[in-house]
Amino acid sequence: MVTQDFENKTKQLIDSLKGICASYGLGNDGNEFKIITQVFLYKFLNDKFAFEAKKIDPNLAKTESWEQAISALSEDQLEMLQLQMGADTARLKPEHFIAHLFSQQNAPEFAKLFDDTLRDIAITNNDIFAVKTDGGAKITLFDRVSEYITDESKRDNFCRAIINKLVEFSFERIFTQKYDFYATLFEYLIKDYNKDSGGKYAEYYTPHAVAKIMAAILVPQDQQGTINNVSCYDPSAGSGTLLMNIAHAIGEQRCSIYSQDISQKSSSLLRLNLILNNLVHSIPHIIQGNTIQHPYHKDGKTLRKFDYIVSNPPFKMDFSDFRNELDSKEHQERFFAGVPNIPKAKKDGMAIYLLFLQHIIHSLKPGGKAAVVVPTGFITAQSGIDKKIREKLVKEKMLAGVVSMPSNIFATTGTNVSILFIDRNNKENVVLIDASNLGTKIKDGKNQKTLLSEEEEDKIIASFISKEASEDFSVIVSYADIMAKNYSLSAGQYFEVKSDHIDITPDQFTQKIKSISNNLDSLFQQSSKLELEIKKQLVGLKYE
Repeated sequence: MVTQDFENKTKQLIDSLKGICASYGLGNDGNEFKIITQVFLYKFLNDKFAFEAKKIDPNLAKTESWEQAISALSEDQLEMLQLQMGADTARLKPEHFIAHLFSQQNAPEFAKLFDDTLRDIAITNNDIFAVKTDGGAKITLFDRVSEYITDESKRDNFCRAIINKLVEFSFERIFTQKYDFYATLFEYLIKDYNKDSGGKYAEYYTPHAVAKIMAAILVPQDQQGTINNVSCYDPSAGSGTLLMNIAHAIGEQRCSIYSQDISQKSSSLLRLNLILNNLVHSIPHIIQGNTIQHPYHKDGKTLRKFDYIVSNPPFKMDFSDFRNELDSKEHQERFFAGVPNIPKAKKDGMAIYLLFLQHIIHSLKPGGKAAVVVPTGFITAQSGIDKKIREKLVKEKMLAGVVSMPSNIFATTGTNVSILFIDRNNKENVVLIDASNLGTKIKDGKNQKTLLSEEEEDKIIASFISKEASEDFSVIVSYADIMAKNYSLSAGQYFEVKSDHIDITPDQFTQKIKSISNNLDSLFQQSSKLELEIKKQLVGLKYE
């Protein structure tokens, strides 16, 4: 009840911030999400600092104002307090506190003070919270948010409205709860800013069902809490849904997250997701850049290898500008099956997911595991790069299985998808699941969406992990079986075709044949009568 009440109040805070933006002409503006997410993050970091400070010095919790008590500390005392805080807590000064800004809101040029405060927090914490580009530049934590208001005369009031909302609410009491409410809040926070999909990078919000199934199969429940010091990677991370799910399964402090994504917006959202999910230590590994053209994560001069890889890459995109650069000796080992050609028409239909998939296979450690969302057409294509990739997975025995999902599992695309599971240790049987008949269809705005129930999700996970065959749902096949079927990974092609038959005695068989024969005789007699009748009618026809 406490957590539900808190979740509702947090959503009210988000709605009120959106309401402020709308009042100042920024509703649905391209910059609204920057303001909302950054202000939300400022509030979160402020309350996290307060929580950690009170935990270190319980006397702070007993004072009338913890902000004033910290302001009274000497510089050395404040530094000592900050040193005792965890690495995921922002280093704040008394002038950074929301209470300080609240007390100064009637000062002239308040918007400048507000922006200066956020920028100073960003600079002070740059080493911890900055996201890097593949060129080495740093994307700092906060912008000068008031400058998104075009009319300078309205900026002070805009920032005052924000501060007045922030003082009414506190995250502090939820930090004591072992409650994973952040995934729900994060989705609610960005729901209006993550609607695009299809061929565009990083705007593809992966459904919870897909993320849950991927994480639960890669890290089965009996392994959770036993894995240590592993690396998890997503080369097209978006806002980080898949990475958050696998990190939760492994344990946030037991793994390090690595990512790359071409979208600056998505990289900023991923940073926020990491902060909310106790994964601040991984922010230095979050890179904004083009993974296919300029993969960033390396050990020396060679590409880094990872223990776990999850990805929902863009399926189609025009990469003709740098296609020929990829089709060279330098990239031959990574793109072992080849680079798609540039079509004469519809360049935006180029299958870029084939490059991501090859990059993932190349980036997997010996013994590593991966789960990748692919268009279902990939699992049966009988030629080209698709088939060459499947051949490699089978011949080198690194395929764990495939789950073919229901149509419209993504509300924003009509493409049917499957989840491809790779496991470099799986040298025996492969699991193929056809989950296309599961789920309930609902309307999601203008689109139709399929939702899986928790029981259906669990059925998929349990069948895969236990390698359990089930009629018209799952089948267990050998690598030799797959080769014999021309490397098809469609479960339906391996299901047993059954014909119903009944055991009968010789007498019953004779009686059955006699009955059929008598029935035919009757039909033939009726047919003869009809023939004579038709001929009689024809003879009687006259021309008039």
